[in-house]
Amino acid sequence: MRSRADQRILWILLPSVLLASAVFVDLAAQAQVTVAVPEEARTAPLDQLTPVSPRVTVGKFANGFRYYIRENREPRNRAELRLVVKVGSIVEDDDQRGLAHFLEHMAFNGTENFEKQELVRFMESIGMRLGQGLNASTSFDETIYNLRLPTDSRENMAKAFQVLEDWAHGLTLDSEEIDKERGVVIEEWRGGQGAGSRVRDKQFPVLLKDSRYANRLPIGTRESLEKFSHDALRRFYRDWYRPELMAVIAVGDFNRSEIEALVKRHFEPLTPSTAKVRERGTYDIPEHPETLFTLVTDKEIGQTSVTVYHKMPHKDDWTIGGYRQRIVEDLYNSMLNERFVEIARQPGAAILGAGSSKGRLIGSKGAYTLSAGVPEDGIERGLDTLFTEASRVARFGFTASELERQKTDVLRGVERSYISRESRTSASFAAEYIRAFLYDESIPDIEYEFELYKRFLPTITLDEVNQVGRTWIRDADRVVAVTGPEKAGMKMPTEIALLDVIKAVEKKEIKPYVDNVADKTLLASLPTGSKIVETRQLENNVTEWKLANGVRVVLKPTDFQKDQIVFRAFSPGGTSLSTDEDYIPASTAVAVIAGGGLGQFNAIDLQKVLTGKVATASPFIGALEEGLTGNASTRDLETMFQLIYMRFTEPRADKEFFEVFNTQNRRALINRDAAPATAFNDAFNRIITQDHPRERPATVATLEKTDLEKSFAFYKDRFADAGDYTFIFVGDMDLEIMRPAVERYLGALPSTGRKETWRDVSSRPPKGVITETVRKGVEPQSQTRIAFTGPFEYAKQAERTGIQALAMTLQTRLRNVLREDLGGTYSVGVGAGVAWRPYESYSLTISFGSAPERTDELVATIFKEIERMKANGPAESEVTDTREALLRTYETNLRQNGFWLNQLSADYQRGEQPGATLRTYTDSVKAITPASIQSAATRYFNVENYVRVTLMPER
Repeated sequence: MRSRADQRILWILLPSVLLASAVFVDLAAQAQVTVAVPEEARTAPLDQLTPVSPRVTVGKFANGFRYYIRENREPRNRAELRLVVKVGSIVEDDDQRGLAHFLEHMAFNGTENFEKQELVRFMESIGMRLGQGLNASTSFDETIYNLRLPTDSRENMAKAFQVLEDWAHGLTLDSEEIDKERGVVIEEWRGGQGAGSRVRDKQFPVLLKDSRYANRLPIGTRESLEKFSHDALRRFYRDWYRPELMAVIAVGDFNRSEIEALVKRHFEPLTPSTAKVRERGTYDIPEHPETLFTLVTDKEIGQTSVTVYHKMPHKDDWTIGGYRQRIVEDLYNSMLNERFVEIARQPGAAILGAGSSKGRLIGSKGAYTLSAGVPEDGIERGLDTLFTEASRVARFGFTASELERQKTDVLRGVERSYISRESRTSASFAAEYIRAFLYDESIPDIEYEFELYKRFLPTITLDEVNQVGRTWIRDADRVVAVTGPEKAGMKMPTEIALLDVIKAVEKKEIKPYVDNVADKTLLASLPTGSKIVETRQLENNVTEWKLANGVRVVLKPTDFQKDQIVFRAFSPGGTSLSTDEDYIPASTAVAVIAGGGLGQFNAIDLQKVLTGKVATASPFIGALEEGLTGNASTRDLETMFQLIYMRFTEPRADKEFFEVFNTQNRRALINRDAAPATAFNDAFNRIITQDHPRERPATVATLEKTDLEKSFAFYKDRFADAGDYTFIFVGDMDLEIMRPAVERYLGALPSTGRKETWRDVSSRPPKGVITETVRKGVEPQSQTRIAFTGPFEYAKQAERTGIQALAMTLQTRLRNVLREDLGGTYSVGVGAGVAWRPYESYSLTISFGSAPERTDELVATIFKEIERMKANGPAESEVTDTREALLRTYETNLRQNGFWLNQLSADYQRGEQPGATLRTYTDSVKAITPASIQSAATRYFNVENYVRVTLMPER
């Protein structure tokens, strides 16, 4: 069951394209490259390879096995380990379809040193969970095994490396276990079926025409998974898991030399491949001289899109000059995407959102891609918009002001990465080194990259950026892919018509882009504010200030993440204070008001004014409270406070944006009922909320009730009085620097002295047992959700911890029974939710997917396990694992700014002493016993009171 806040109408925001402009650079020349200091980046010749970071130990044994090791302190007391195998489904023989992925599953079902499930039990005993600290993935060209574990035990670290070694060459591949795992993998295959897979199956033969990739999907085929021979699986393992095709990556809070010794102990002795090995070749996608088309409709697709792939060889250049060229290309894509965002926000726009990007497509093939979401009756107009804007750039180029803004933003982003370099997570480094092994990327340090950006950005000219796209768009090796809903009245354009659209752009009269530069300051005049009249020093390094206008400010300085401050402000009320008649304008108020801009600036101009600034302040109006959330760089604190001040005092009701909001949402919602998941979720929410008017989903009909004036009035009312607001700031801050900003801006917020709180106008779950079957969809798949609800004693920490432990313990048990023993599902989830307002309540939700014919069997098994938990409780080992997982998660959370922000917010919302929960949490976890979980199961799993909804295919 979703939280109550999530059950409210979910409004669709206008699409925007978010690009990662950072250039990821990794290993090019391996260990023989001389490591350079950052100063050398300022003068290094363009043909020199970017250097390997001196903080990374890169090695290669005589047997061909490689390794990458780096010490890193975030998160503390954790290590990220990876075994990367440079083979995936692309190397499968015809009788091995899906076996690269199947083999990955078998890595968890018995090795020479770990019997079936012993590996999983080991990881859970040290607080890690399957799917989080223990996982794996298979793609076309690689297989990656993941381990995350604490580093406070040398014995466990050594055991983890034994796991990695066993994966590399010690899988037992027991025949009985292979056959038992078939059911699990088939259920994973089943869960991936649907409109997306049907579209993919029609698109891939065109997009990947005449290539091996077109018929080597990693999941394989149903027939292959059911019938493959055991020998075919063993042959794949024998042929391809070879030392020269493998690497270990280790990043974490450990001693590098100790880890290198473990790597050598476990992998240097691996037997080198013999002369008669199968060649690990590369597989290309053949070129084609013409433009190809794939037009696909499906009755379960809700949106219409058009994507144009301009395929090209993907050849990485990891020299200094190649690095510079990637910066140029990123600038091009970022500026074109900014234009697409601006177009999508215009009334009557032909696109809902669009994107321009270039990168690796698959294997050695890259692609420049133009894509857009479009109205279902506007495919040709959307395609025209994509090519018109690209052609506008090709003919006239970008403007100097566009380029300067983009340079400023890019440099600011890299600078922040440099400032916060000590806070970078081990997992992000591990991902970088995976690319180093797979694609020979280079891996300089951020210090070196920062110097390259400072060196190159000022020298990049408008002319060279303008040249980029002119070489990417070609008639040859191009694929136009269109998808849309299959329904009466929906007519796909012909291939000829689409090609004519593209050709017509070449002759089209196009005018240069005019950049309306917003040269005004964000805030025309600064407020005077008011003083702090009261200060309290609290535990956990928390300071509380009270301002003369009644605003309460809570501050917790941390050193977890350099150059990051996060905040949340809240006040009781929310949409609960709206009338039923005006609920729709109230619930859409933030979307239509904040989306229209701020003060004298519309949304586009506001973004331009904020160029180079890292600061946000986003309003929200929930069911029971309103407020703001945001963040800032320490340098941009003043901008963040100005945004906060303007959200209260200068909201903007933009009629043009309101028109766009309704038009775009209407287009997005018109086919919302097409997907089976929508019908399933709608049915569940209708039952669990008893069809409460304020809990119903957004529909096209709902849009008829939106009203800009009423939304504006409700927004202003909710932000008219800051006297009952609490602002909480957490992060890298100095209180003496914060004080004048708090007094000037928060001290100037309006305060009327009114007394108000939220109203209880929420739904209540039904009583008794309610079951419903939803028939929707054509695939042979089922989804089931079972929700237990009831009253809860929220004030008791032991109860809050106990229900969390119950859900975690039951989920592990159900996974073992439903997946491992019965092979009936790929995954099963058990979630616990508790609430203290508007009334104290709990929900326990169990969800799983399965074959339709096995649903009742699995539901019966779930209830059988619930009764076992109530009758006998869990085993001591199960409870020990749960306690360890909760404590390990808590250990990591304590060094997250977001965690502290949420905890302090919850304490102040409930009127408790700040840190009250933290003081008792650890003790409540340690107090968990088999008896306490058994008691919780008895209280919370009332089999006379639950909702069960099952999704079944239409026939």
